[in-house]
Amino acid sequence: MLYQFIICFLAGIGAGLGTGFAGMSAAAVISPMLITFLHMEPYMAVGIALASDVLASAVSAYTYGKNKNLDIRNGLVMMASVLCFTLVGSYASSLLPGTAMGGFSTFMTLLLGIKFIVKPVMTTKESMSCVDAQKRAVQSVLCGALVGFICGFVGAGGGMMMLLILTSVLGYELKTAVGTSVFIMTFTALTGSLSHFAIGGAPDWTSLVFCILSTLLWARIAARFANRADPVVLNRATGVVLTVLGAAILAVNYLT
Repeated sequence: MLYQFIICFLAGIGAGLGTGFAGMSAAAVISPMLITFLHMEPYMAVGIALASDVLASAVSAYTYGKNKNLDIRNGLVMMASVLCFTLVGSYASSLLPGTAMGGFSTFMTLLLGIKFIVKPVMTTKESMSCVDAQKRAVQSVLCGALVGFICGFVGAGGGMMMLLILTSVLGYELKTAVGTSVFIMTFTALTGSLSHFAIGGAPDWTSLVFCILSTLLWARIAARFANRADPVVLNRATGVVLTVLGAAILAVNYLT
């Protein structure tokens, strides 16, 4: 029990920091930890990780919204598309062996972290308002379909894809991008986890509770810091967190 708690707590630290700082899916960290150290079946590990993401993303979204760094109106458009295709991706992943899940998001986390360090996102809220609303809506639907399928299929990468799309394609400034991302990921993670448990059966309740509590705690801490930080500092901090997490996950996956 103590060993199980330690693994879940450590996984929650990484997942919570990634969620609070960058809107990253908790599954990118929790899944490989549970699979490697607790020898959990991959599909179930993804379900637990997505369930851990629900409250962590919700409390992060609340914190960003309270600081006026959340675009609910445009986020709802992308969320509808994401939710639909999360179900499609989750079902598709159930048809494949566990080894087919998870590799791509690790490299994406590492590369996106380096990107934030080398080339920070310095878009302002004023420049965001200049983007044509109809164009943004169409892009949101198309990009949401891709993000949703990826999140449902591998249980990870959705948050990273969303952050990249919101900052690079839709022209969001970083804090609003993260706030909108965790808002969407709250519902995406809920849909993904429920579909995983419906298809794969009940989870390991002890691991589920430990992971949820640890992820929630650290996501709250990270979100509060991020909303008070200067944009340059936030870019650097986000980049460092993602780079370290990406490297750590690679080490867990390939060196153990």
